[in-house]
Amino acid sequence: MSLNDYCARTLAAPSGNAAALRSAPGVVQRAAELFGEALVGVAAYGSWTRGEAARHSDVDVLVVLEPRIEITRALYRRWDAVPIAWETHPVEPHFVHLLAPDGRASGLWAEVAVDGIVLFERRLRLSMALVRVRRDILAGRLVRRMVHGQPYWAEAS
Repeated sequence: MSLNDYCARTLAAPSGNAAALRSAPGVVQRAAELFGEALVGVAAYGSWTRGEAARHSDVDVLVVLEPRIEITRALYRRWDAVPIAWETHPVEPHFVHLLAPDGRASGLWAEVAVDGIVLFERRLRLSMALVRVRRDILAGRLVRRMVHGQPYWAEAS
């Protein structure tokens, strides 16, 4: 992705439209109810933030937790016990820990760095992690590739 394409997509994202974010407080509240002080941050990403959501699309949400919370299927079951919606779209959480200072960014982190909208964070930790991933993308250390028409992220060789 070129820098111009990245900037155009970022500027076109619905982050500047307060009406488009009216469901964000419910998502953040749900995450805070489940995880309290262990909640580091919440970001929406995916087709909804790119403006590509279809009628039956879900809203992908990155839920960043303190390392003391083990990420297991049980977290997803707790979330699914009381499903929530973003307007009419189901909210699908993706639970993660913050990147380690010297850790490698996965494709999930790259997608959030490019198209994500931070809805909540404590002490700018999520934003700083996303900045680091964007720097890796801009420096060419993390690149988006395609195979069989499907995009994926990889470390540059």
